[in-house]
Amino acid sequence: MIKKDLYLSVVSPVYLAEDILDELVTKLKDVLVTITNDFEIILVDDGSDDNSWQKIIGHCEIDSRIKGVKLSRNFGQHYAITAGLKQSEGNYVIVIDCDLQENPKYIKDLLNKKEEGFDIVLSRTLKKKQNFIKNFGYLAYNRLFNILIDNQDYKIDNRYCTLSLLSKKAVDAFLQIKDHHRHYILILIWLGFSKAIIFVEHEPRQNGISSYSFNKLFHHAINGIVSHSDKLLWYSVYAGFSLSLVSFFSIFYIVVKSIYSGFLPGWASIVSLIIFSTGLILISLGIVGLYIGKIFDQTKQRPLYIIDKLKNFSNVE
Repeated sequence: MIKKDLYLSVVSPVYLAEDILDELVTKLKDVLVTITNDFEIILVDDGSDDNSWQKIIGHCEIDSRIKGVKLSRNFGQHYAITAGLKQSEGNYVIVIDCDLQENPKYIKDLLNKKEEGFDIVLSRTLKKKQNFIKNFGYLAYNRLFNILIDNQDYKIDNRYCTLSLLSKKAVDAFLQIKDHHRHYILILIWLGFSKAIIFVEHEPRQNGISSYSFNKLFHHAINGIVSHSDKLLWYSVYAGFSLSLVSFFSIFYIVVKSIYSGFLPGWASIVSLIIFSTGLILISLGIVGLYIGKIFDQTKQRPLYIIDKLKNFSNVE
């Protein structure tokens, strides 16, 4: 049973969404007013270069329960979510993407599920309505991540959606995580609080295209793996030992062959071994470089995001 006095925050990261913001706000309010009037909708403009912020301002002026956060530049979806969570005041917080591929009607299902005593409720779909290449990319990334992750309790799959519910306790714990490279769902899983999953229908995108290019997705995938596992370093060590072992036996074989029957030089095999070894060395150096880069980013201790403007927050004039 949903409590009528529930105070609820809804956080939605917004990027290049001027054409869909009106529908997003309308659908959110239509659902929320059937639950409680004591709610807030926090729209976080992640440095959009269209009229998204002007749209947010317009809705804020119409309804004080709608609040706007404008970041100084495009920091990324997961940082925008963090900014929204930081500004939220609700006992429970819903996080939802702005593209309406996750229907706000499932907010009631999230709230009903949390009544069973869960601090975190995630959503998962049977199939995401995305093109084949993107679905395949997500599948490959998640398979690789699950192989490399140290703790198998943190396994993920490509069917998780951003739509989720967090208790105030979970929000406070989330905000304590200062990882520079972050993935919203991975952090929620890592927190370890009691969690549940609801299944939702992933709907086709109604306007525009995803702001995640292949290049962005690739870097996001690499950051996700490197930030949560050091197995790549171990694999490079294993490869180095294996190659050294093969080289030792090869040298032994060449020496024995030269003593007993002579040994004709094989330039092709030598060049192939040199190229292979060089490639392996460069890959290993690249892996080490990725981890050093993450350490460098973390030790700079820069803020995860910078807020340019706020609208309709009580602590702002």
